[in-house]
Amino acid sequence: MPSLFETASASQAIPITCASKANWDAVKKALPAEQRQFAEANGFAAKPGKCLVLPAANGAIAEVIFGIEEEAAKSRDPFRTGALPGLLPAGTYRFANAPHDARLAALGFALGSYRFARYRKVDNGEVRLVPPDGVDAAELARMADGAFLARDLINTPSNDMGPAELDAAARGVAARFGATFSCIAGDELAKGFPLIHAVGMASTRSPRLIDFSWGDASHPKVTLVGKGVCFDTGGLDLKPSSGMLLMKKDMGGAANVLALAQMVMDA
Repeated sequence: MPSLFETASASQAIPITCASKANWDAVKKALPAEQRQFAEANGFAAKPGKCLVLPAANGAIAEVIFGIEEEAAKSRDPFRTGALPGLLPAGTYRFANAPHDARLAALGFALGSYRFARYRKVDNGEVRLVPPDGVDAAELARMADGAFLARDLINTPSNDMGPAELDAAARGVAARFGATFSCIAGDELAKGFPLIHAVGMASTRSPRLIDFSWGDASHPKVTLVGKGVCFDTGGLDLKPSSGMLLMKKDMGGAANVLALAQMVMDA
């Protein structure tokens, strides 16, 4: 995905001021008279998650006010800024003051830009963020890339996300970083992995065990394991209907492991 973070100077970026009920009066008082009147006319009260775009005299965007919880609140959402990419017009933005946690706020902003675009065109809005000072934008971009990979795999319906498709996704991640890849499929599983074979043998889409390794063999070994059951509607359904609704996400364990593996190798 294209990076959501803008590396250019923040001087031209549109400021996002985070305001709470506790400091809203002070923030409002510091606004130019016209913008203060605009905020009052819109009844803005700095409620968490509420967003107000303030116009400049020339019609451009002068500033954005975004509501967050008070510092003394019992519960604060450090990822509340994830709502902003869906609320803001296209443009490059920056945090004018510190949210609760600048790093998590920037990560939330990036994660909130996710759109599932496999089956229809989506408008990403070209909303970008100048990362706060001291925040490693490359690290956050890796985390967002991994999350987007997992979300794309999980959101793909099971008719288009079978064992072969999950295999292809894993091969793609492994090939990107030069990992050693192997896959045991179909009846070959009966020899060493009979339970995997038994679970998937009735499907027209053969089951498989996917494995890849990466890194320096002299270093301590860490193994990541993720359940990747790609569910179809054949066979006998033993679960109630309420339990069946989420079964297409039963391969989410494998999707998350692939995302984490990508993040590790990319770092």
